[in-house]
Amino acid sequence: MLSTLRKSFWLFGFAVLTLVLFLPGYIKLQESRVKNRQLEGKFRKMAVENYLLQEELKRIENDPVYQEKIVRDKMGVVRRGEIPIKIFSEKKR
Repeated sequence: MLSTLRKSFWLFGFAVLTLVLFLPGYIKLQESRVKNRQLEGKFRKMAVENYLLQEELKRIENDPVYQEKIVRDKMGVVRRGEIPIKIFSEKKR
């Protein structure tokens, strides 16, 4: 009986010691895995954004119609002889 109790005590002590030694490392491993998944998602999102920006850059460099559209819309440039007309919406009262 005493021998069984002693074996149980040593087994319990070994389990607690193992838990104390390896639990912090396991928790850090899980946190690292979560952070890694988040960073991979962010990387994929940025890769898609980078691809879209590269495509727009190619279009800007090679498509004169698109160049004209950008210059007209964003910079307000008009061709010689054109008269720019600005339309203002009514203020809400």
